[in-house]
Amino acid sequence: MAIYVTSDIHGQYDMFMELLEKINLQEGDTLYILGDVLDRGPHPIKTLMKLMEMPNAVCLVGNHEVMAVECLELLMTKITEKNIKKLNETMVENLLTWMYNGARTTIDEFRALDREMRQSVLDFINEFQIYEEVSVGGKDYLLVHAGLGGFYPGKEMEEYSLDELIWSRAEYDIQYFEDIYVVTGHTPTQTIIGNPRPGYIFKGFNHIAIDCGCYRPDGRLAAICLDTGEEFYSSNNK
Repeated sequence: MAIYVTSDIHGQYDMFMELLEKINLQEGDTLYILGDVLDRGPHPIKTLMKLMEMPNAVCLVGNHEVMAVECLELLMTKITEKNIKKLNETMVENLLTWMYNGARTTIDEFRALDREMRQSVLDFINEFQIYEEVSVGGKDYLLVHAGLGGFYPGKEMEEYSLDELIWSRAEYDIQYFEDIYVVTGHTPTQTIIGNPRPGYIFKGFNHIAIDCGCYRPDGRLAAICLDTGEEFYSSNNK
C-alpha cells in the first residue's frame, strides 16, 4: 500500500503511461496527481479520461484546471445572442489567458467528445481537491499544486486563498515547517535556483518539487514514492 505523487502531466499521455508502467501501481497503492493534467501537450483530455478510470488516483487542482473549467463550461453553452452578451470583459480576459497558456489541445479534444462525456469530464475536474495532508512512515506531507503564497508561521491552511495555493510559486530556499514536507508541482525544477539536478526532483528545506517540466525540450515526467523516497522518470521529451 504505497503512496506515489506526480504532477504537471500537461497532456503528455504517452509519458504518463510510461511512468505508470515504471511505478507498477498496485490495486492497494494510491497515486496523487498535483494538478495541471490539462493543456500544452497533445492529449490532455485523453489523460484525464484515463485518470477517471483509476479508482486509486487522487487529483488535486492546478491553475490550468481552474483556467479550463469556466471556459469549458462556456463551450457547453449553446451560442445565442443572449449568451454572447454575457461574455463580459473578465470572461474574455480569462479565455485569452487560458489560450496563451496552451489551451488549444484541451479545447480540441474536449470538443470531440459527445455532450454527455463533456459533462462527465467537467464533473470530474470539479471534484479535484485543493490540497491533501498525508502521513507516511512517521513523516507528514502537505501535497499542493503550487506553494503557500503569503506564508507566515502559524497560518492555517484554511486561511490560504485558492490563488495562493495554485498560482503562487513555492519559495524553495525557505523551510516552511520544521516537521512537515511540502510536495509541490507548478514550478519546473529546471528553474529552481541552486537546484543541483535541473529537470529532476528537487529536495531541500523540507521541500519536494516534482514538476520536471515534461512539456519542455529538456523535461520529463516524474513521480516519487513517499514510502521509500524512490524516484521514477519517463523518457525525456522529444
